[in-house]
Amino acid sequence: MSVAGRVARIGLGAAGAWMGYAWLPHLLTATGTWRGPASSGAVALTFDDGPDPSWTPRVLDILAARGARATFFVIGRRAAAAPEVVRAIADGGHEVANHTWSHRSLWFCGPRRTHEEIARCHDTIGEQTGVAPRHFRPPWGMVNAAMWRALRRTGERCVFWSLQPEGQRAQSAETQARYVVTRARGGAIVDLHDAEGVAGAPARLAAALPAMLDGLLGAGYRLATITDVLAGAPASREAR
Repeated sequence: MSVAGRVARIGLGAAGAWMGYAWLPHLLTATGTWRGPASSGAVALTFDDGPDPSWTPRVLDILAARGARATFFVIGRRAAAAPEVVRAIADGGHEVANHTWSHRSLWFCGPRRTHEEIARCHDTIGEQTGVAPRHFRPPWGMVNAAMWRALRRTGERCVFWSLQPEGQRAQSAETQARYVVTRARGGAIVDLHDAEGVAGAPARLAAALPAMLDGLLGAGYRLATITDVLAGAPASREAR
């Protein structure tokens, strides 16, 4: 076999291995949690990528003014840098959940790095709040074959989302609020960003949040944590 042929064969083998490790496991995301039971009468607002020392407290103030509870999927290294914000989240009656230590895509993490990303954030949250996190969300929703085993070790449930008003493209505050209010149903899990995301995302969120909350409350929904929304729901059949 020529050198070019050997190189091509190696390349195909590497691509196949990557697909098996990082792409095919996405078929198993159906076994994760995408929404709660419609009978809950509740909507779970979730905030990713914080804590942000400037924006997260503003979000907490808006939630508190309306008696709303939510879930914050925090990045471990940010939590370590702003423990007072994490404690404020927990003291406000909100849930603190795991969003990895560094927010690196799990597509590019081997088994050891995957375990470290999940376990280190898990431990940091437990140390800061006194409560071990029960839920995990992979950055960008990207999973790999090692993630499920790492979650079994920490005892966390993988949670995705059923509504995302702003993904990879910026959306105005008015558009985001309208999107959520008109599409929400009981058990909906809404993915929002109180830090990072698309450039300017936290500012747009802060502007959208009052109308979003008022619309959901006016429609009769409770605004609750993931744990509350999922209470009584069958455990997801996560991959073994």
